[in-house]
Amino acid sequence: MPRSQSPILTEAELRLMEVLWQKGPATVQEVLVSLRAKPSLAYNSVLTTMRVLEKKGYVRHDKEKDGRAHVYRAVVARADASRSEIEHLVSRFFEDSHERLVLNILEARGIDLEELERLRKMLEETEGRS
Repeated sequence: MPRSQSPILTEAELRLMEVLWQKGPATVQEVLVSLRAKPSLAYNSVLTTMRVLEKKGYVRHDKEKDGRAHVYRAVVARADASRSEIEHLVSRFFEDSHERLVLNILEARGIDLEELERLRKMLEETEGRS
């Protein structure tokens, strides 16, 4: 039985999406050249991953003017992908409780008074918008 595709991004998919978010529309070759981090990837690996991203709805492609290469563009903004990842994390590990996620972060790394004050200000601003 084939494994179902995850709606969240794998590390390899995220690497390619980062290129598209920063660079804008690009061919597979342009994405490959733009990848900075190691390990380097083969052209076919990037192409396959782009096709997976397209199936997941993160990118779409158009033909270049000469019709030989596909130009891929992100159709999901980085902020939207980030929110989706956080929602998935909260759902899987924190029983859909954002409060539990925040408490876990605070307990895991501690918090100094300056950070606590910034958090208070952010919460007050958020309450003011509601």
